[in-house]
Amino acid sequence: MFFAFLLLAGLGACQSGPTEQPATTTAAAADTAAYPAAAGFDQSGSDPRALRLADKAMRAMGGYPAWQQARLFGWDFLDGSYQLWDKQTGDFRWQKDSLVALYNLGTKQGKVYRAGQDVSATPDGQKLLAKMYPIWVNNSWWLLMPFKLKDSGVTLTYHGAGKLMDGTPAEVLHMTFKNVGVTPDNKYEVLINPKTNLVEEWAFFPKATDAQPAFRRRWAGYQRYGALLLATDRTDGKDGRALGHLSLTQQVPAGLMQNPKPVAKL
Repeated sequence: MFFAFLLLAGLGACQSGPTEQPATTTAAAADTAAYPAAAGFDQSGSDPRALRLADKAMRAMGGYPAWQQARLFGWDFLDGSYQLWDKQTGDFRWQKDSLVALYNLGTKQGKVYRAGQDVSATPDGQKLLAKMYPIWVNNSWWLLMPFKLKDSGVTLTYHGAGKLMDGTPAEVLHMTFKNVGVTPDNKYEVLINPKTNLVEEWAFFPKATDAQPAFRRRWAGYQRYGALLLATDRTDGKDGRALGHLSLTQQVPAGLMQNPKPVAKL
C-alpha cells in the first residue's frame, strides 16, 4: 500500500538503544488482551484467525500499551535519508546530505532548508514538501508495518501455512486496503513465525490481483528498543539491506525537531 520501497532504491540515559534479548521474553511480559483495531479497519472483511495472529504479533513486539506510549523513532532509510518521527505530536524530520525538511503530519505544513537556509518557496523546496507525507508513509511502513496490521482501511485475511525463504514454517496473512494510503491497490503477504509470533518476512504485490510479488524480503534482526522489539533486516537473501541508526526515545530534546541544519543521528 505505501509505495513499494520508494524505488528500492547524544541522548544519554533517555535513549533506548538495541539490547540482545529473546523475543519470547517480551511476549511473556506483555498484556494478553487483543489490541483494538483502528477506526475504519475492515472488521467484517477480516477473519478471526488472522486477527488472533495479529494480536499475538503485537504482544510479541512489546504489546499495545508500549506501542501507544512510544514517542520518538529515528532511523536511516534505504535511500540514504535519515528521519525522526515524534509519534505524539506528528512532527516529522527528514534529512539527506545538506537538505532538511521539517513537517507536521497533522497540519500538512512544513519548511525545507538547504545548508540551514530556507528554500521552502523554491521549486525544489515545494516539490520536496509535496512529497513529505508520502515519504513518511513509505519510510515508516518499512520500519513499523507489524504494528499496523489492524490500521484503518486494512483488510486482514488468513491464507494458511507457508514457508519463509529459508524453509522455516510460517503462517501467511494477506493485507489489502480500502480507500486509504498513497497506493491503495497494493497487497502485502505477511509471514509470521508461529514459534516466535513475530513477522519474519513480507512480500509486496503492486496490485492485489497480481499472482507474483514484486519483491520478497526478510523482516528480521529483531532487537529491543525500550519496551518494543523492532527489526532492521530487509534482505532478500542476495543483498545486505538494513535500516540503520534505529533508535526509540521517550524524550525529545528541545529544538531538535525545529533545527534547520542536519543533526547527528541518535
